[in-house]
Amino acid sequence: ASAERAAMQSALVLLAVPHGGRMERGGRRRSEPEENDKGRMKRTIIKDWKTRLSYFLQNSSNSNKRKSKKAGKHRNYFRPSPEEAQLWSEAFDELLANKYGLAAFRAFLKSEFCEENIEFWLACEDFKKTKSPQKLTLKAKKIYNDFIEREAPKEINIDFQTKNMIAQNIQEATHTCFSVAQKRVYSLMENNSYPRFLESEFYQELCKKTPISRAAQGT
Repeated sequence: ASAERAAMQSALVLLAVPHGGRMERGGRRRSEPEENDKGRMKRTIIKDWKTRLSYFLQNSSNSNKRKSKKAGKHRNYFRPSPEEAQLWSEAFDELLANKYGLAAFRAFLKSEFCEENIEFWLACEDFKKTKSPQKLTLKAKKIYNDFIEREAPKEINIDFQTKNMIAQNIQEATHTCFSVAQKRVYSLMENNSYPRFLESEFYQELCKKTPISRAAQGT
């Protein structure tokens, strides 16, 4: 009787096992779809990155298109080679100086919900290039309203004293109004976000060489 009971239990176990599944330790069955969850998640992350990247690249292209309207030219930013992408890991400035790299970094910061840092830095770069005193004052107030004042829509994380100093400086705006704040935000990105970007799935994907190139190298 005990032998028959054992045989019946074995049959029930076999019937309960999903077709194509694989047994884990302890008798737990793991289906193939579950095994692919990690791969699907990685593909979803890469897809989301590409969507955000396309948005920032499109904006950059539109901006350049407006600037070069007389020439009638529209510049596209192509995916960098693995060697070019690897240069971004040598210095933070290398990343920011590359249009594609900058767009990729902005997409990364957006995924971390701290894109206000790079947007503030870019606004400061544009501010420093402004020549008209009237435009300088208008831009200074806009940057203050967008990034500096309490509960600003894109408020950056800087100390109270620096905020007060900026509030006083923009009354008679000069090109150095936001210098201290910009340096602090730059340092924050360089020491925190930049290393995480270099470890991200998307950046690692950009640095990968194609199987064809590896085959050509005999590897």
